[in-house]
Amino acid sequence: MADVRVICAIGRSGQLGLGGGMPWEGRPERAFVEDVERFFEITRGHVLIAGPKTVASFPDFAHRERTIVEIRSTEEPEAVLAQFRGRVVYIGGGPSVWTAYARFVRHWDINTLPYDGEADTWFDPAWLIAGGTAHRQ
Repeated sequence: MADVRVICAIGRSGQLGLGGGMPWEGRPERAFVEDVERFFEITRGHVLIAGPKTVASFPDFAHRERTIVEIRSTEEPEAVLAQFRGRVVYIGGGPSVWTAYARFVRHWDINTLPYDGEADTWFDPAWLIAGGTAHRQ
């Protein structure tokens, strides 16, 4: 089996999304810029699986430095992960993807950002119970 992990950012109250994006997307403050840099540094050289919308949001350089695989809701997580035995696989974001893959996640790396504003999507702590350990920053 693959070594399945998630790296994500949440706001101070567990905010994940707003209007189909991240509520802090494009903010120039150092904490937000560092979070994006950290995501791309940690996932470099590994497999990153995500839905079509998330895959479409990755910049060109991201495709050169990691194996990015677009997944569909009709695919069984076991079958997807079986393709990457012995590899580190990061599960790209979104509640539907994390709900489907949470039971396979060995490690959650959650960065809490200094954001406490509006959101329409929230982190679900049940994802942590479904799989492995969590590490919060």
